[in-house]
Amino acid sequence: MDLLDWHRDRLSARRLTVLIRQLPHDSALNRELHGEAADWSVTDHLLAAAVDHLAAANWMFASVNSEEGDQPDPPAPVPRPSYDGTDTGGEETPGEASQEETVAADATPSTVQLARFFG
Repeated sequence: MDLLDWHRDRLSARRLTVLIRQLPHDSALNRELHGEAADWSVTDHLLAAAVDHLAAANWMFASVNSEEGDQPDPPAPVPRPSYDGTDTGGEETPGEASQEETVAADATPSTVQLARFFG
């Protein structure tokens, strides 16, 4: 497939969109758009979650069976790539609002904005 066919009117916009959406997850375009996250499959995320849960279970077992003052440090989660370019350690930092909560809070219009819209 030649992308110049788009300019020659031999390739429709719909066909081009379908071709781009059907690119493999490890394609150069997806790597450029999503960075390291493009290399992680569902299996990789599930394995990282399994490792985190096993580490937490081992830590809980060690905490219960250790002396009062000799508590081990909690395990660090396996670092995971995110789609916004920042590295997440598997979980949100306590006290931080998720991106959806932030968007939802910012999306609520003020009474002035509502009056201007309906007025």
